[in-house]
Amino acid sequence: MNFWKQLNLPNKLTVLRMVMVPVLWIVYLCIPADWLLMSKEAGFGLRNLLALLLFAAASITDLLDGKIARSRHLITSFGKFLDPIADKMLVNSTLILLVYTHSAAVLPVLLMISRDLVVDGLRLSAASKGKVVSAGFPGKLKTVLQMISIILLLMGNWPFVYLHFPLAQITLWAAALVSLYSGWIYFVKLRKYVMESM
Repeated sequence: MNFWKQLNLPNKLTVLRMVMVPVLWIVYLCIPADWLLMSKEAGFGLRNLLALLLFAAASITDLLDGKIARSRHLITSFGKFLDPIADKMLVNSTLILLVYTHSAAVLPVLLMISRDLVVDGLRLSAASKGKVVSAGFPGKLKTVLQMISIILLLMGNWPFVYLHFPLAQITLWAAALVSLYSGWIYFVKLRKYVMESM
């Protein structure tokens, strides 16, 4: 309880997001996929609806904690450390769950998770030398595309499934391509901190 009281509002939202992630796992893994189907063609039932609501709520906390921290000057070292971890836990674990149920293609998900590992290593190496690099436009675009694709995948590509247009998979691949491009930008900016002593 003392830990919770010590946190400012943005950090409380970040911790809340991290707590919501395993709840999303439990819902997605424990509720049968075909239970209370709302759209048989899309395969959109209660499991995916609850997972979608949890994902949307967690994503909203991500939006709010950054805005509140900046507007109220509540940016802390704890928040800087925990926020990107909470983001990756939410997005990457949801993508893994979607691959597990064959709702998402495995290759773009592997590419995005691998990119995140490389970029985290680069940023950690740069941070040890006192260099901090914030996310640029490609990185932010990648996040937006990931969230759109996850929402569409959880909805079974509804309503585009009725048009036989795989928008969910298209946005997933677009997110992967933008992810690789933003990863390359990070590598170009930060490679000197990794390669200065080989």
